[in-house]
Amino acid sequence: MIPDRHAWSRPELETVAPGVHRLPLPLPSDALRAVNVYLLAPEGADGELTLVDGGWAIDASREVLARLLGELGLGVGDVRRFLVTHVHRDHYSQAVALRREHGARVALGAGERESLARIQGPERGMAAQVDLLDRAGATTLAAEVRSWLARAEAPPAEGFADPDEWLVDGQQLSAGGRSLVVRETPGHTRGHLVFVDETTADATMLFAGDHVLPHITPSIGFEPAARPGALTRFLSSLAALRAEPDRRLLPAHGPVAESVHARVDELVAHHDQRLDEVAAAVAAGLPTAAEVAGALRWTRRGFRLDELETFNRMLAVLETDAHLEVLAAQGRVQRAAEPDGEGVDVVRHAAA
Repeated sequence: MIPDRHAWSRPELETVAPGVHRLPLPLPSDALRAVNVYLLAPEGADGELTLVDGGWAIDASREVLARLLGELGLGVGDVRRFLVTHVHRDHYSQAVALRREHGARVALGAGERESLARIQGPERGMAAQVDLLDRAGATTLAAEVRSWLARAEAPPAEGFADPDEWLVDGQQLSAGGRSLVVRETPGHTRGHLVFVDETTADATMLFAGDHVLPHITPSIGFEPAARPGALTRFLSSLAALRAEPDRRLLPAHGPVAESVHARVDELVAHHDQRLDEVAAAVAAGLPTAAEVAGALRWTRRGFRLDELETFNRMLAVLETDAHLEVLAAQGRVQRAAEPDGEGVDVVRHAAA
């Protein structure tokens, strides 16, 4: 029988280690299916309950969270602290909602300040990503995304209130009876964090958020305060984890895995291959990120760009642009704004 690769997303409690429980919470019409939040619960009666990540603030998620906590004899109001890996809605918004109801404290990486400010301001949304689509030569897709956004109901911004605490790299935390160390891992977002469990020397774990995922490659730099260099930051963050001792991988999407190093190696190999594919497309004469993206295959199923949904086409073009940025820094391609003033970045092989 072929294993069900989505079995991890069933709303069932999994005890990962003594006092550490994985709680998969549903997402709304999302291909990711679920987000894992991890309960850190001291084995004795003393100590506060902590959740690593909070889930998406929707009724279905709240109901599953309450049911799974109930299996441990706990209630939603018993959670007193949230350690959130990054500012995306499926990780942050329910933590903020439960703080409002029960007074729990919420902590987030200091690198998310600018994005969080923009989300709460008048320019919240994906304006930066749509502008990048225009620069990448995907003007038709940019217009489609703008139309899609105009038709969509804007999600409420209150799920993005400021945290109670801003976390920084190297900070040591005591959470749910465990010893954690904060590691900044920018790339997926600039302020993304992972939490290293150093409670015992021989059984360390990594609460990895979206930085290292077992089944998919994380999107790069998808945030309101987008800046150049996201893929470079992501690869550097992977290298930093690879240089540390190997740990058990506790991801936000997907099953628990035994080796962070093994998956990091796969992610690095994927991006090395993608860089070569993008460079080859440029050498063949494709002049923009949009056209290069159209020549590539996407997802493990090998879809063409035009076979993807609007949102995923946007991610594909933006990821291609991020690879072109790295190739330009390596001197393998050249790129510059189009001389006719249209604002499209054109690329050519460095030897041309």
